[in-house]
Amino acid sequence: MAKSKTTHTADRAGDLYEAARENAYVQRLIEDEDLRDNLKDAFNSAKKAYGRATGNGKGTVKAVTSDKKVQKEMRQAAEALQEARERLQKPKKKHRLGKLILLAIVGAVVALIVSEGARKAVLDALFGAEEEFEYTSSTSINGS
Repeated sequence: MAKSKTTHTADRAGDLYEAARENAYVQRLIEDEDLRDNLKDAFNSAKKAYGRATGNGKGTVKAVTSDKKVQKEMRQAAEALQEARERLQKPKKKHRLGKLILLAIVGAVVALIVSEGARKAVLDALFGAEEEFEYTSSTSINGS
């Protein structure tokens, strides 16, 4: 039994959707706002350069080689694409070390709050051990 054209199109769309969800580049594009901004900037600059180069009546080659505004827009497009490429190549940062350090600090603070022995050990390490002394007065109660 042959599938209808609609069913085949729906199946194909589902396959494309699954492939896109699993693609690391698509995920980065969804999650990284700066990457999207770089790509938008590149597109807008290229669009402006193309419009100026084709709409000036001089010819495209002459516009690209002599028109400073076209060159500026092309340069901006290239820079934005370069930044987007760099963002795509950088592995996504995982903050495992930061989380581990934060957990250690929180654990240390809790230990200091809960344990008097830990507080004493930290204070002794920071300020030196307390010296025990006995005070004896050199004066008498009678004034003699």
